[in-house]
Amino acid sequence: MKTDWRARNHPAWWAFLVHRISGIVLTLFLPFHFWVLGMALNDAARMDDFFAWADRPLVKVAEAGLVILLAAHLTGGLRLMALEFLAWRGWQKDLLAVAAGLTVIAGVVFAYVV
Repeated sequence: MKTDWRARNHPAWWAFLVHRISGIVLTLFLPFHFWVLGMALNDAARMDDFFAWADRPLVKVAEAGLVILLAAHLTGGLRLMALEFLAWRGWQKDLLAVAAGLTVIAGVVFAYVV
């Protein structure tokens, strides 16, 4: 079966791909996040060392990337809910652009605040 690559150059396909990739990356991040939370409960000195490590610029950039992924996954989920519960209209392409814009804005605001 041959794949029509033109179908993959559609905004909805890219939204699907971003939603899946962001979900996978966030799923891979969760065990690390829970490990750090457990560290906060069990070893305060080790947690202070972790905070000192996390204050590096590269870690801050990675955190901003995680926020962008979270925002992308959230807006992708909202898009899917709109597809499920609303009638299909031409304006839904515009929702893809709005979701992408909100994702970037959330990441930039987080990077500025942190």
